[in-house]
Amino acid sequence: MSAGCIAGGIEATAVWPMEFIKTQLQLNAKGAKLPYSGMIGGLTYTVRTTGFLSLYRGLAPTLCGSIPKAGIRFGLNSVIKDALRDSEGKLSIGKNFVAGLGAGVAEALLVVAPVETVKTKCIELNQPFVSGMKHIIKTEGFGGIYQGAFATALKQGSNQGLRFMWFNEYKRIVTNDGEKPMTPLLGLFGGMSAGCFSTMGNNPFDVVKTRMQGTQASKYASTIDCFKQILTKEGVGAFYAGVVPRLGRVVPGQGIIFMSFETIQDRLEATGMYAKYD
Repeated sequence: MSAGCIAGGIEATAVWPMEFIKTQLQLNAKGAKLPYSGMIGGLTYTVRTTGFLSLYRGLAPTLCGSIPKAGIRFGLNSVIKDALRDSEGKLSIGKNFVAGLGAGVAEALLVVAPVETVKTKCIELNQPFVSGMKHIIKTEGFGGIYQGAFATALKQGSNQGLRFMWFNEYKRIVTNDGEKPMTPLLGLFGGMSAGCFSTMGNNPFDVVKTRMQGTQASKYASTIDCFKQILTKEGVGAFYAGVVPRLGRVVPGQGIIFMSFETIQDRLEATGMYAKYD
């Protein structure tokens, strides 16, 4: 849990520019015009027009949520996994997915939904954290902070379900069911591959979540209606808007988080402070 919390803050700061551009691309409905169409163009345009630091707009609320989010994710995932183990202490691929799903939904409702809503609107309104928060409360009330909570739970639950399912199966294979140690390099590769797998598997949920948390969310009657409108008006391809910058953020970020978590967990286990299951 500690590893995930620490790595989460580092990862969020390091790869935030890609998240910023990804959000801009996803907020842009088909037919509207942005002065760029991809990650490199977006980064270049933003730095040229509003300065380098503007790439970090919306980061503050994410950092505020990084520690509790990571704690809930890794802690609850472990709790659910322990509850689902069979008589031999083993977990199937499906049970690993369920454990990740449960952890993802919990972190979505407790932390991610309000943080992501403020982040998305700060980026869209081109406002810093405090000003963006004041604007949301003034125009929408405190309920506006939880806008798109259902879409966020769908996105976060599927995200963590796929991610933990992949990583735990990867770990089982490379360590030969725990007989070999999980080195930091193996943890890095495992986290990166898990990030790639989860991103490609659930990007449609991420697009819908972003739309439902934006300032134009009122044009959608519900999360399901948002899915339908995107599909009928913009096509299937719209569900993969922003996938390249998202991969650019998620893949190295998950490598850092899982590598740090596994490394620190092993150190704690070696000191006898923490008992770990494979």
